[in-house]
Amino acid sequence: MDAFARRLLEWHARDGRHDLPWQQPRTPYRVWVSELMLQQTQVATVIDYFERFVTALPNLRALANADQDRVLALWSGLGYYRRARYLHAAAKSCMTDHGGELPRDFDALAALPGIGRSTAGAILALAYGQRHAILDGNVKRVLCRWHGLRGWPGERTVENTLWQFAEAHTPDSRVADYTQAIMDLGATVCTRAQPRCNTCPQARSCSARRAGLVDALPQSRPARVVPERQTVFLVLRDRRGRVLLQRRPPQGVWPGLWSLPEGRDARAAGVLAAQLADVNGLTATELPEVRHVFTHFKLRARPLEWRGVQAHPAVADASGTRWYAAAEFAKIGMPAPIRKLLSP
Repeated sequence: MDAFARRLLEWHARDGRHDLPWQQPRTPYRVWVSELMLQQTQVATVIDYFERFVTALPNLRALANADQDRVLALWSGLGYYRRARYLHAAAKSCMTDHGGELPRDFDALAALPGIGRSTAGAILALAYGQRHAILDGNVKRVLCRWHGLRGWPGERTVENTLWQFAEAHTPDSRVADYTQAIMDLGATVCTRAQPRCNTCPQARSCSARRAGLVDALPQSRPARVVPERQTVFLVLRDRRGRVLLQRRPPQGVWPGLWSLPEGRDARAAGVLAAQLADVNGLTATELPEVRHVFTHFKLRARPLEWRGVQAHPAVADASGTRWYAAAEFAKIGMPAPIRKLLSP
């Protein structure tokens, strides 16, 4: 065990996090669910979602047997919905191909949907104590600063170097403790903004601190222009107050979730509204604009609402379109901006 790992373990024994919900008990299933939820999402946000998810779906079999809408509803609000779809698909694969359990073999585990190298390493290290390195965002930040590594961590050459560092520091013993410790250090001390260097166990040997580069490392992704997309949401309400929702395709934005029909502009939205429901004699009301930022673009949506419509027989309760009352929203997967728009 090198000095880096030893100092980290000593710090974690005193100051690390030992009472996170997925640590008590720390089963492979709970570790797996938490790792996917924690991808691109902070611990404070994940805790409530995690507890609700594992209460409703307490084990791999329950997840595999759950309806997709149920899984997406439990995930709704966490964002990056592909994670929920991957989780569901991987559970089904485990039931059919791995005897109803998460595989303990690294290659088999990493091959499951949504897992990959770092998440597989975290699951095997935390749940089984196997020696595997991890490299999530927190770990990248710690290693970039301690080693003084320049360059954007998303660049292949920089990432390969980080994997070498991660492998070299991972000890042969107490792997689960070390894995949790380095994630905790990045999440609570070696943070992106205002890092608490005065409490860091690695401060004296940190290259970035010695060189005055803590705020500069890791280097940011090269600047790029984020495009903006515009659309029109159709809010069609029938005489009972139900809203016509449409399931989005399995690929693209909000895959598989129930959302509002869309038109590229007001004219197209009016044509589509007439195809979906009887809107003759009804005037659309414009609702407040919806803005949402995705990873690769910004969305601006203009919602138009028609009240008291009647759906055409071929549309109502079809496989891809369905009327929903507000009381039913909690049971389906729905994008957070749509849920907010339709909230009473």
